Amino acid sequence: MPTIEPIMISAINHYLYCPRRCALVHLEQIWDENIYTMRGRDVHENVDVESSHALEGVRYEMALPLWSERLNLVGKADMVEFHGEIPYPVEYKSGRHKKFQNDYLQLCAQAVCLEEMLNVKVGKGALYWHGSRERKEVIFTDALRVQLEEVVSAVHELAAKRLLPPPVNDKRCVNCSLVESCLPAAIARKSRIRSFQKALFAVDRSSEGG
Repeated sequence: MPTIEPIMISAINHYLYCPRRCALVHLEQIWDENIYTMRGRDVHENVDVESSHALEGVRYEMALPLWSERLNLVGKADMVEFHGEIPYPVEYKSGRHKKFQNDYLQLCAQAVCLEEMLNVKVGKGALYWHGSRERKEVIFTDALRVQLEEVVSAVHELAAKRLLPPPVNDKRCVNCSLVESCLPAAIARKSRIRSFQKALFAVDRSSEGG
């Protein structure tokens, strides 16, 4: 991997949502709260403290530290259920059930870390949406694992080159807590103005030859 410093597992989720958001949070250390991030923080309060307990033959580990030397990742799992020796990561999300690939890949990254740490195969885990009280099992397919490696490589490259991607300036920005720091609309307007200026300059130069 291009970088020496490990990246956070959460950076995978941020990158897939918006590469610029990933850079602002993990490279520029910028973080702003909104109603959605506060809901997420509230949901994670019960799983952010390291603890362990067993119930009906299943061991539950909360806020379990994770790492992968191969992928150069670090982070925490909200909860890992141990069915015998086999770990089963569970990621908590606020809001209602939604199909966002970033959530699936974040969970897959946790599984890959557990595999390396414990030398076991982790075939599945689950996402739990607090708002709708739904739990969905996720199978860590070969395709999901390949996509994870591609995204991790992209995030490492972003970090190594200290890149700040341009804003997406689309519907993702509406609910983003970093919209005031990112200023997607203002930057997009400046980019359009520069494009117009270049076009006008090109037209003006071409008219000199006539």
